Amino acid sequence: MQDSSDEKQYEFIPSSFDDYIGQDKLKEKLKVYTTACKMRNDPLDHMLLFGPPGLGKTTLCQIMAQVMQVDIKICSGPMLERTGDLVAILSNLDPHDILFIDEIHRTPSNIEEVLYSAMEQFKIDVIIGQGAGAKTVTLPLQPFTLIGATTKVGSISAPLRSRFGIIEHIDFYSMEELTQLILQNAQFLQVTIDLAAAQLIAKCSRGTPRVAKKLLRRIRDFAQVTNDNKASIDLVEKAMQALGIDSDGLTAMDNLLLSKIIMHHNGTVGLDTLASLLGEDKETIETVYEPYLIRQGFLEKTPKGRQIPYKKIPYLKKKYIGQEDLFSMQEQ
Repeated sequence: MQDSSDEKQYEFIPSSFDDYIGQDKLKEKLKVYTTACKMRNDPLDHMLLFGPPGLGKTTLCQIMAQVMQVDIKICSGPMLERTGDLVAILSNLDPHDILFIDEIHRTPSNIEEVLYSAMEQFKIDVIIGQGAGAKTVTLPLQPFTLIGATTKVGSISAPLRSRFGIIEHIDFYSMEELTQLILQNAQFLQVTIDLAAAQLIAKCSRGTPRVAKKLLRRIRDFAQVTNDNKASIDLVEKAMQALGIDSDGLTAMDNLLLSKIIMHHNGTVGLDTLASLLGEDKETIETVYEPYLIRQGFLEKTPKGRQIPYKKIPYLKKKYIGQEDLFSMQEQ
């Protein structure tokens, strides 16, 4: 009987740079940084990782901690509401430990100010008491590494950004990298999958490992129930259709967005109007849907608004004639 305290792992999590697929140039640099710091017995320099969500920033940081044989504490910027929360975390770090703050661009300004001296001088000033009797006590910290992750590097204040010694960008994955990742995770999930099926899932993964893993888990459900745990190309095609993903790798919302622009606004529409038509906020459209559609050549930003590229108009008009009502029903 399995011990109830054992933690079950539901997806493959790389434990070394060699197991981590993609971001090859960045991995080579991180190998050098972590190895050098370990040889000198120094903490890693503070690091800022920026790029779209779901590309493996947290996993990379966990691997770095493992290579350097230190602990890693993980939190997110919006969670750090009071300076006392940050002080408690920092004061409990051991030498060379890593503090990983996700969505660091959403860190409150009062927390950010505490980070300045913590990052530069490994100390923080704590105010004890109130009013005239208040005293400032300097609390020394163990030398640590702050790694911040953000999807909006431009939203980070200049004083905070300047304190990071390493700033690296994480980009979307290629089809080949996503295919390797899907095959790797299928083996962990004990799903039999052929190369063509893995490539189809990769095509529909929007260049993002998190999406690829999510789709693979859904494919596993279909394979387990209907095909003796084998994810053939036919099964993946049927599963994608059931999930509302078409042969272009577009979701029902992607298709609804494009059809609204091309069928009702002559191929160009403002972002505010588009948000109203879709019932989505502008930030969701800009961060979730637009990046993939722009990379695939289905959409572009212009001074007049969002526009369908001229060469895509005939293809999309043919695709969407008589189909918009279907997209609306799928979204509901």
